[in-house]
Formats: sequence, C-alpha cells, structure tokens
Amino acid sequence: MPTARNIMKKEVVTVAPDTTVEEAGRLFIEKNISGAPVVTREGRLYGIVTENDLITKNKRLHIPTILRIFDAFIPLESSSSLEKEMRKMAAYLVKDICTRDVITIKENTPLQEIATIMTERKVHLLPVMRGEKVVGVVGRREVLNAVREA
Repeated sequence: MPTARNIMKKEVVTVAPDTTVEEAGRLFIEKNISGAPVVTREGRLYGIVTENDLITKNKRLHIPTILRIFDAFIPLESSSSLEKEMRKMAAYLVKDICTRDVITIKENTPLQEIATIMTERKVHLLPVMRGEKVVGVVGRREVLNAVREA
C-alpha cells in the first residue's frame, strides 16, 4: 500500500506567518495550490492556511441570534465565536486566519489512513513531517491520483 512518502508533493510551497492575506491569495493562484503550511523563519510549523480561510475572510458577518425574555437578552451562540469570526474578517496577515491546530502525518502513514483522516477530520491538506520539519504535503489530488493508480 502506498504511503505519504510515495504520494506527497516534495516541493512544498510555504508562507510565513507575516505574509499578507493578499500575497497568500496571489501565491495560491500563481502556484495552482489550495493551501500552504505556515512556517516560521526557524522552519517550525506554525499553522496551515487554505483557500477556505481566504474565502471565510470575505464572507458576510453572521450576527448571532438573541433571545429576549422579559428584560434579559440571551445570546443563542457564544460571543467568542463572533469575536473569532470578526478577527478573521479583519485579518491582514496569514497568522490571523490560519489554523493553528494542524493535523500532520509522517512519511510512513499509509494511504488508507490518510484518506480516513481527511474524511473524518474534514481536512484537505496534510503536512508531512520528519521530526519538526515539513518535508511534503498530501492533498486531495494526491490521494485521488494514488487511488486511481492502485
């Protein structure tokens, strides 16, 4: 069975946390990619930014529903989710919109496990790690190509 090492893109396009959102968008179009690991100057994985993050930045703000009972106002959603949404919409730098809790895989992760992670965790781009270094990425396209070739 193929592993991440066999199917990953080895030429990884990365961005820095202080890359502007606009620069990231241009890079995605120019390189025809759907996302990129966010890597610090020291080479450590900081997060991951995807097309979805860039699109979310430009969506309409959802005002939470408020229930009024007598003279009390009760929000039906947490105010922290509204704050998080507002921060993303006002973001200028990648560090403000990227996902920090990144799901990663190792070079020896089997294709079946990669597909399971992508499906169950609803992620479409997985950095491949060797220790603390990003050595590749596996996206949906790589998984589909591997399945087609199998």
